[in-house]
Amino acid sequence: MERLSERLTEARRALASLEELARRRERSVIERDAAIMRFAYTFEAVWKAAQLYLYEHEGLEVGSPKQSIRAPAASAC
Repeated sequence: MERLSERLTEARRALASLEELARRRERSVIERDAAIMRFAYTFEAVWKAAQLYLYEHEGLEVGSPKQSIRAPAASAC
């Protein structure tokens, strides 16, 4: 449970960092590239948190981002 809390905190921080850049209107090429990297990092942090949540709370083992998105939908049916 503690590991999940850490992953969620990391995902929230990554999202806040991405949102900070998204609020800017005009960006240089460097800022655009930074936004792309922040998006990639945020996506990675969120899907890893989802993966751990699914394992700890649902007993589902997923190995990819696509599976972590599809697994909750499949179990709801």
